[in-house]
Amino acid sequence: MGAVRGCEIPEDLYYNIENNVWARQEADGTITVGMTSYAGSLAGTIVAYTPKKVGKDVKQDKSCATVESGKWVGPVKAPVSGDVAAVNDAVIAKPALINEDPYQQGWLVKIKPANWDAEAGALVTGGDAMAKFEEKMNADGFGGC
Repeated sequence: MGAVRGCEIPEDLYYNIENNVWARQEADGTITVGMTSYAGSLAGTIVAYTPKKVGKDVKQDKSCATVESGKWVGPVKAPVSGDVAAVNDAVIAKPALINEDPYQQGWLVKIKPANWDAEAGALVTGGDAMAKFEEKMNADGFGGC
């Protein structure tokens, strides 16, 4: 498990740095999507989560869910295009799971990707992701998780 300024950044995931989202390719070909620990730290405790409905088509860099905290309401942007295959009912019941366990229990949606091989090239992983998050945190003036 990598970390940048106290924010967990698992090196085996794919990241859209600008949108603060991660993606994990599952054995069945679906892509699990969630917010980074950095995003959760910026937003504060998440109090509401509204995912797109199962079967809904989502486009890369467009909303796949909406989250709300005490200081922010906004979209979670999909790292890849495709159809929503599943939503996380546990997070609907307890949105703070996004903050508490962003990479496991706090995932947001699973997407059946339209073109993973083409779109995954826009995502970063491993040490590259950690370096890019460090740059972003510097640019944002972020002190740490």
